[in-house]
Amino acid sequence: MTDQSATLVAILGMAAITFACRISGLLLGPRFRPTGRLRAAFDAIPPAVLTAVIAPTVLVTGPAETIAAAVAIVAALRSSMLVTILAGVAAVVALRHGFG
Repeated sequence: MTDQSATLVAILGMAAITFACRISGLLLGPRFRPTGRLRAAFDAIPPAVLTAVIAPTVLVTGPAETIAAAVAIVAALRSSMLVTILAGVAAVVALRHGFG
């Protein structure tokens, strides 16, 4: 087997597995009703993924982004989502301008 055919087989295999995972969720989802702890675990997935995406940016990029994230967190605890987004964006723009 050449490198090109091995690469093609690997790509097709990964595509098939990805498709199977996605279609199984659509086919099994309506029949599956989690309760109790499993339901709580499923409910925790979206904020965990969001945190995993945002945390590296907040902690590694610089002081402007870290401070703006803190501003957005405070806004989120006290206001609506629109106000939170506007406060976070305004804070990061102002702080980036201030920090140069």
